[in-house]
Amino acid sequence: MVPVLKSIISRLRFKHLQLIVAIEDYGSLHKAAISISISQPGATKLLNEVEKSIGFKLFERTAKGMVPNEVGSCVTRYARVIFNDLSHMREEIVGIAEGSGGHISVGCIMGAVPILTRAIYELRCDQPELTVEIFENNSANLLHKIDQGRIDFAVCRVSRGQNILPYDNIALSEEPLAIVANIAHPLLQNNSVSLEDLADHPWVLYTSNTPMRQSIEYEMQKLGLDIVKHPVESSSAFSTIMLLQYDVNLLAVLPLDVAEFFVSKNLISLLDIKITSLMSKIGIVKRKDSNLTSTAHLLISKLYDDVGLVYDQNEWHR
Repeated sequence: MVPVLKSIISRLRFKHLQLIVAIEDYGSLHKAAISISISQPGATKLLNEVEKSIGFKLFERTAKGMVPNEVGSCVTRYARVIFNDLSHMREEIVGIAEGSGGHISVGCIMGAVPILTRAIYELRCDQPELTVEIFENNSANLLHKIDQGRIDFAVCRVSRGQNILPYDNIALSEEPLAIVANIAHPLLQNNSVSLEDLADHPWVLYTSNTPMRQSIEYEMQKLGLDIVKHPVESSSAFSTIMLLQYDVNLLAVLPLDVAEFFVSKNLISLLDIKITSLMSKIGIVKRKDSNLTSTAHLLISKLYDDVGLVYDQNEWHR
């Protein structure tokens, strides 16, 4: 039986976690003990304490040495996360103490990548010692990371179908969409192109039941066209661009800001067809009542500057 969380917290110490990570790294209790500067009998005692605290044996002795079992792999994985977070905590404390540097973790959806990366570049020009982690994912997964405390905030959206109560959200910008193609796509030779002309072409589309996918399907349904059959589904802008490079007949829908970046590199072309975006505004989302660091506020200010707005920290309290 797995002990209750309160019991695990009261028994486990950092030295316990340091030991099990070292055992996984070295495959030997003796070498693990040396690496964390304790005796082998001391290491044996610590390992017994960890296994008693968790309620399971964590390692198996094999011809190749000590190997974590399924529970052991789980525990060592989370131990590494804890040490990684401690490292980030120290970086942030150093940044606070020195008035520069520090660490920030930010999430963003595909359409927010251009604006976020520009803002990070500008912030790092002012604070070159700043360490930044970027997590690109869909909004639902980013909200989950906010719940877990893995990111300081996300540039994403909270949809009506999600529970908005645990989050604070301030609007940032709209997210217009664009239809794109390989620069050698046959349709680009025409003087004018309509959505009807695209119906029989193969597509790369965002995953089903998402606002970006629903936007193009809505436009087709308005014209009485069949919904795209057998598309390649991708939530990655990079994968989409690579697919367009390999197949000149493919079409895709991307956020306009993302599309314009790749157009500027002469990798794709925009088709002059308007799409009504069914997506709500992109916003800055954080855990309700959590306090953002001064560095986080500076980054958000850069994001607002990029869209021609002025950031007011008091917006979080309205």
